[in-house]
Amino acid sequence: MTIANQKGGVGKTTTAVNIAAALSAGGLKVLVLDLDPQGNASTALGVEHHAEVPGVYEVLVEGRPLAEVVQRCAEAPDLWCAPATVDLAGAEIELVSMVARESRLLRAVKKYLTAVERSGEGRFDYVLIDCPPSLGLLTINAFVAAPEVLIPIQCEYYALEGLSQLLANIELIQEHLNPDLEVTTILLTMYDGRTRLAAQVVDEVRTHFGEQVLRTLVPRSVRISEAPSHGQTVMAYDPLSSGALAYLQAAREIAQRGAAPEPADTPVDPRETSSAARDAATGAAPTGEDPWSRWTDGTARRRGLASKEGGA
Repeated sequence: MTIANQKGGVGKTTTAVNIAAALSAGGLKVLVLDLDPQGNASTALGVEHHAEVPGVYEVLVEGRPLAEVVQRCAEAPDLWCAPATVDLAGAEIELVSMVARESRLLRAVKKYLTAVERSGEGRFDYVLIDCPPSLGLLTINAFVAAPEVLIPIQCEYYALEGLSQLLANIELIQEHLNPDLEVTTILLTMYDGRTRLAAQVVDEVRTHFGEQVLRTLVPRSVRISEAPSHGQTVMAYDPLSSGALAYLQAAREIAQRGAAPEPADTPVDPRETSSAARDAATGAAPTGEDPWSRWTDGTARRRGLASKEGGA
């Protein structure tokens, strides 16, 4: 799933890392590909991405196997990340003269996922691609590599202005490069229930896009902003905050949409799937008192008090 919006500051990276962390907390195996040269997703997931570390640049430009750059994230055992280094800033120019420049990420991802399955390590349930705030070759590679697009939309008027251009570009990708590409998910972020404008934006987006829009609204949250400075997602930084709970619910909706229903006459062996994974896949509430016990050993607690900005 490609997470894209050419407007900056709408919550693409925040959405990518926290949805990934929430899915992983539910027992699913998740890979995050950081395609933004700023490397913010890599920072939030606590993986090294300085100049000497091989990353997505080496995969796209030098043809290095993705397996050589993927790192396991410290905060969750089933969460992985291919980091972005500063070198990725030059990839847009270097890719222009390359053969099959739009599909280099697709080939690398396919080869890696096939190798992981054959190795017996367990297939990835989700691959999330964090895009830069532009519609260049990096974003095009992301659109070609994935069948689904998730668009985060900030609950403000300016966030709607560039949406038509993004959708037009997606249509071009569908027509010429990836006919399977589809906008399946729209997430409304930075919602401030105190303003009438936010409610109007929500109504307008829901009216236009219908079932593509998740029911969950991600509120403005100080905790979400603080978490990356600690090299963590908000899920690990403050798992009971309003932002963490919102992303947990959004991830549950996404997993529920992607879960294939079992045939009525096919019995399901409960031993084959963990209860947390079943809860995440069906949208059910977590069965335990502490949904984050695998990270916190049952000691999850709030960090401080709710702020006036709704940043609990």
